[in-house]
Amino acid sequence: MTRAAATFALVALVAATSAAAQTFRSEAEAFRVVRLTRGLDHPWSLAFLPDGGMLVTERPGRLRVIRDGKLAAQPVAGLPEVAEHGQGGLFDVALHPNFAHNRLVYLAYAARGADGYGTELARGRFTGTRLEDVEVLFRQDPKGNTGRHFGGRIVFDRAGFVYLTLGDRGEMARAQKPGDHAGSVIRLHDDGRVPQGNPFVGKPGWKPEKYTLGNRNMQGAALHPVSGMLWTHEHGPQGGDEVNIIRSGVNYGWPVITYGVNYGIGTKIGEGTHKEGMAQPLYYWVPSIAPSGMAFYTGERFARWKGDLFVGALKDQTLVRLTLKGEKVVHEERLLKGVLGRIRDVRSGPDGYLYLLTDYSEGELVRLEPAD
Repeated sequence: MTRAAATFALVALVAATSAAAQTFRSEAEAFRVVRLTRGLDHPWSLAFLPDGGMLVTERPGRLRVIRDGKLAAQPVAGLPEVAEHGQGGLFDVALHPNFAHNRLVYLAYAARGADGYGTELARGRFTGTRLEDVEVLFRQDPKGNTGRHFGGRIVFDRAGFVYLTLGDRGEMARAQKPGDHAGSVIRLHDDGRVPQGNPFVGKPGWKPEKYTLGNRNMQGAALHPVSGMLWTHEHGPQGGDEVNIIRSGVNYGWPVITYGVNYGIGTKIGEGTHKEGMAQPLYYWVPSIAPSGMAFYTGERFARWKGDLFVGALKDQTLVRLTLKGEKVVHEERLLKGVLGRIRDVRSGPDGYLYLLTDYSEGELVRLEPAD
């Protein structure tokens, strides 16, 4: 299908579903909430195919195809073995920047090994119904036995490097250990090789794949549409969810510094909120919203949202809109509070609409479109 035909198919789908939409108004735009697809089992991530279809991951370990709003009956075959363990399962899906020619799909997922469970990165060639020539590009080392904080977001930058976010696996001290992948952003070539420009390559005792350290659990990541910089957000403990700009070799502080406190008892974690040599967050939330998924809006349909950063929230059950001025957040607005429930992923679609996934056993794919 040509791009023009794919766009026409999406427009036709809009007309078919708009009658069932709910209308809301933000400070800047009036919009409709259109429920496109139901029956997804804890959907985690969404990727847009060039032919107008979509790939959606389900946390229990299935990759699904949606075309014209309809969920294909059979999951995509040929996936690597996924371990559903606590918060772990199948996480992000991303297309190679040259997908139209090489058909490569990248998956982040929890896998079991001799030393427990950890996040891995694999890729395979998508035929339309299955993945072929699947290869594992990265395995977290060491793994761990907890069921928490896997990270799992994938982003390609403009130079073709691939980034993978990793959580601290619920063992906070690991985020500061140079010989541990946990609590880091990982940077690789698209075939899994370690870039020689990574900040810790050749440094004794350091994992060469590490690009950062001191991160708790990053479940949102997106490339800034103007600067090309990687932005992430991460869960804090009780308070202290953060938005950060990812820079080579930077220590983001967890658990030495944080704006959060220990669950339930409210006691201080680490040494406070500031320490020399550790980065301050660009923005943070107290109390926590439990952020998951984020996207810069880059379309034309919502002119007054263009360039804004949208963040889904699990605990807070809301969609957060952040207005930016350079590298500063100058305004926050919360939308759809309690309307959709737990928002797991947020994506700016190639058709100019904003897409959301809800985190339930009967999860939904939802689209926001202009009310007029």
